[in-house]
Amino acid sequence: MQNARTAPTTPTARRTGSAPAAGAVSAHRSPVPRLCRATGLLLVLSGLAHLVVFAVDGGPWDGPVSWRKPVTFGLSFGVTLIAVTWVTSYLGVRPRLRAVLLAVFAADCVVEVGGITLQAWRGVPSHLNMETSFDTAVSMTLAVGGGVLVVLLTAFALAAFFRRPTGPAGMALAVRSGFAVLLVGLASGAAMIARGVVLTRTGHQEAAYHSTAWLKPLHGVSLHAVLVLPLLARLLAFTPWSEAVRRRVVTAAVCCYAAAVAGAGVWAGLTY
Repeated sequence: MQNARTAPTTPTARRTGSAPAAGAVSAHRSPVPRLCRATGLLLVLSGLAHLVVFAVDGGPWDGPVSWRKPVTFGLSFGVTLIAVTWVTSYLGVRPRLRAVLLAVFAADCVVEVGGITLQAWRGVPSHLNMETSFDTAVSMTLAVGGGVLVVLLTAFALAAFFRRPTGPAGMALAVRSGFAVLLVGLASGAAMIARGVVLTRTGHQEAAYHSTAWLKPLHGVSLHAVLVLPLLARLLAFTPWSEAVRRRVVTAAVCCYAAAVAGAGVWAGLTY
């Protein structure tokens, strides 16, 4: 019979000097991350499918009623769901809690893209649309869903800063910076919704539809740092470079991304 000193160890145990925790095994076997990745892929495919619809049907690309919204939201939410599912595997979050948060996040992404897509096929605006009771219900559902996204992603961001993320050289900085920039995107999105709601409630419906253009570049650039920066850190792990060099490359990338966000913020201020 093998004793504790001769028992086989996993790669994780060899790296850490201890056997893997039961939570880690549970997280590995959980179907939730796989379902989230599959859901994200379906959302991406939905965005691409509506790009084909736009090519066939035509119509404006900009404006509150266009095929742009199901395209961009499908792609953006799909990529973000896949990215968050992967990146949170480096966080010190209990496996069951992570699975619950990811499941809610995936469901919320489906609701957001589904509502936007439904309204696009109906030929009416999806956000800030209070024309009918049904439109109001859809618009409010999307607004509430946006609030849920803010809460969930903020929780993951706090986890990234409370406990150092694991992973290859530079991953901790990449994950923390990605979530920090993501919070900027969430704040700009919340500001867009708040301004639009105020205009709608005060009887300026048409102005509400066009009131968010100045913040869209900042919102779009900020959302995907949580994928770009950790992906860079992961790809650098396959290079022969030393850990010190890889950390410097990630640091330079973080600075460049911060400059891009700052530039989008300046543009927003100038065009407000």
